[in-house]
Amino acid sequence: MTGSDIPSSFRLAYVPGVTPTKWVRVWHERLPRTSLELVQATAAEAPELLAGGGADAGLLRLPVDRNVLSAIPLYTETTVVVIPKDHVATTADEVSLAELADEIVLHPLDDLLDWETLPGRPAIERPATTADAIELVAAGVGVLLVPQSLARLHHRKDLTYRPVPGAPESRVALSWPEAEVTPDLVEEFIGIVRGRTVNSTRGRAATPPRPTAKAKEKAKSKRAGTGGGSGGARNKPAAGRKPQSGGRAGGQSGKRGKPRGR
Repeated sequence: MTGSDIPSSFRLAYVPGVTPTKWVRVWHERLPRTSLELVQATAAEAPELLAGGGADAGLLRLPVDRNVLSAIPLYTETTVVVIPKDHVATTADEVSLAELADEIVLHPLDDLLDWETLPGRPAIERPATTADAIELVAAGVGVLLVPQSLARLHHRKDLTYRPVPGAPESRVALSWPEAEVTPDLVEEFIGIVRGRTVNSTRGRAATPPRPTAKAKEKAKSKRAGTGGGSGGARNKPAAGRKPQSGGRAGGQSGKRGKPRGR
């Protein structure tokens, strides 16, 4: 890829709860001439956004259709239960699913957890969104199980949360449209999220690193000693001839054998 072929921007989609800040910072350090545009999408919208070309890559939640999108799992989130601060469960470090048996467990339409059987008692009506469910928890209507990042995202002073061992968990992945060849800028972002250095052989940096002062001096010395042109030629004896000894006149150059030492 030449400099003129490098796209001027890279569009990265991300879903609520995912924080791309540290990776974006590294991107700006490594590719200062290629802007990174963040595109926020809901968990349900993100796969369709990528498949339709609305973003070059995305940080979303699994599963995705692997016939349409490629994906690299990044991490798995702890599932927590969001409860009022005066709830009896706040006295424990964690809450089991069995301890939620008598609770009304809210199940919003945008729920991200793959439940076989929802714990507790169902609410009369499912909230439309996680944000709506949070409001109901604050009103004392029930409790809510979500990935920990969403509990932090919807933080309120009157609510808290506790881990729930054994509950389904949410996996976050880097995803992009399936293709025979992964685009260069997607490869760059893959390298960043995987912690590759700028000199990694698997990265294809759009902006090559600047040579160090030591490398520049070495290259300069090499050009002075072996470079082309008349200056370099004077430093080497002509082909097929041996160096003359002690500045003897050219008349002695026709003799074979080693020059006599003085």
